[in-house]
Amino acid sequence: MALLTHLLACAFGMGSWVAINGLWVELPLLVTVLPEQWYLPSYITIIIQMANVGPLFVTLMNCFRPGLLKEVAVIYVIVSVGVVACLLLAFLWSHTSLIAGTSHSIPFLILTFFLALVDCTSSVTFLPFMMQLQPQYTNTFFIGEGLSGLVPSLIALGQGSGISSCTNVSYKVNITTGNETVESTIFHLETHYLPPNFSTFIFFLLMTAMMLTCLLAFFFLTRQPKVWELSQQHLFPSNIVLNSFDQILDEGADSHLSRGCSCPKDPKGPGDILPQKVSYSLTQLTLIYLLIAWVNALTNGVLPSVQSYSCLPYGHTTYHLAATLSSIANPLACIVAMFLPSRSLTLMVLLTMAGTGFGAYNMAIAVMSPCPLLQQSQWGDVIIVSHGVPLTQGGL
Repeated sequence: MALLTHLLACAFGMGSWVAINGLWVELPLLVTVLPEQWYLPSYITIIIQMANVGPLFVTLMNCFRPGLLKEVAVIYVIVSVGVVACLLLAFLWSHTSLIAGTSHSIPFLILTFFLALVDCTSSVTFLPFMMQLQPQYTNTFFIGEGLSGLVPSLIALGQGSGISSCTNVSYKVNITTGNETVESTIFHLETHYLPPNFSTFIFFLLMTAMMLTCLLAFFFLTRQPKVWELSQQHLFPSNIVLNSFDQILDEGADSHLSRGCSCPKDPKGPGDILPQKVSYSLTQLTLIYLLIAWVNALTNGVLPSVQSYSCLPYGHTTYHLAATLSSIANPLACIVAMFLPSRSLTLMVLLTMAGTGFGAYNMAIAVMSPCPLLQQSQWGDVIIVSHGVPLTQGGL
């Protein structure tokens, strides 16, 4: 039963950002078809930021009208919207409309907004729901959240979108010299883009299946016993009402004191040691918030919007690898941080400085586009792919 709950929590977490991550890794193929072309990442970035009205609305409702929004109902609504939007995207992503005489992929952009609304709102609804379950399932939820970037990236790598090859093509030309015409053969090296192993239609159907899996996992998770139900039945009197796992820890500590336990238990048992609280000064907290704001501005706003300009001049293969590997890097960094946790502010500052340096290189290459440094060299491809990986997300 516990293993099944862990699998459900992982599948539920995987649906948190899988739709938007899927769009990012599919961009190398989309920019070659949709009329926005290189501007498409900038459009998507703006749409995602607009979709933050979702979590803002939920937060304001919880502040001014607490209890009015039912958490389970909200999650059902947003995940269902995600399933429908992914399904419609599979059929309508390539449709275009004329606005002021210019062709735009209006259905794609509108459905992208709904997908972004789903994923952004999941940040303020999924985790509070998971806190109602027993605490060991929260770590599994975060693993699933990391897989929401890893799985679409692996699918995109298997799809092979944007892979190109160079082919030597021959042309027959007639060369006229005086009164004589001589037929000559000219060889020319051309770039041919290989068709993907499966279409964008199939890719979005796979994203739909993942969102549907998230919805089914949530349905079964709502049938699991909540943490306050267990604590009322086994740990506390029936008149104690708990709202979060933090309160369970606080009540548990108080209950030990009320029983006359003036001495701590044997510290050899790791389960008997309460987690130590870490306090920061106002200056340190300000620094942490500034670092988080700066890193999120780079990784969620600035760098994705210029990625086509910094990577496409090196070829679609390079853009494809940069987009997919950057999505893989985030869950890998989170896994590393899970096994090697660190609260060092010095390490956070160093990681942020390193990420800023990589971001500065990407911006410089985007400014030089379409003729950046090392454009005809394999070293240029390697450097831009390695610099496109957002290393600082896992550190923060």
